[in-house]
Amino acid sequence: MSTLTYQGHGSYRLQTNGGQVIYIDPYAGEGYDVPADLILVTHDHYDHNEIDKPARKPGCAVITWKEALDQGRYGTFALGDIQIETVPASNQNHDPAVCVGFVLRFDGLSLYAAGDTSETEAMHTLLPGYHLDYALLPTDGVYNMGPEEASRCAALIGARHSIPIHCKPEALFDREQALQFHADGRLIVEPGETIQLTCGK
Repeated sequence: MSTLTYQGHGSYRLQTNGGQVIYIDPYAGEGYDVPADLILVTHDHYDHNEIDKPARKPGCAVITWKEALDQGRYGTFALGDIQIETVPASNQNHDPAVCVGFVLRFDGLSLYAAGDTSETEAMHTLLPGYHLDYALLPTDGVYNMGPEEASRCAALIGARHSIPIHCKPEALFDREQALQFHADGRLIVEPGETIQLTCGK
């Protein structure tokens, strides 16, 4: 079964049916002892970029914004049955030239890892066509969009389930902030919690 473990802040771990382990923006919380097959980093801010924190399997791949955004072109990657597509991310605190999001596809499901961002044109034009199963959106309202804007973006994207993360600077989580985020299929996931991922097909 595919799972998502939320470590807190902007950090989480995915595990595929086949046991492949993906860390996204490693920094916060616990649970880095499960060896990684893949580490994804959306941008270079310290609270997303502790790539040495997760244990690693031999041959673990690391894809940061540097590899993902090559001379202005958004890259695509594959690791076994995992497909990764880079998409835009930006706001007044995050330069689009050094900041990305990722769309991952594995086990028949699709997941949008937004990274640190506010509303982007891709949320209007690109992401709705992907029929996403999950979207993880920042909601802190300081370095990123707040819950009201994130709610609008969730409606634009149209994922089956949307999960608020990155709810408060320097904190693992802020439940009050998360509850201000509204979306069809909203899931509130607490740090340390693991949920099963399901596809909509």
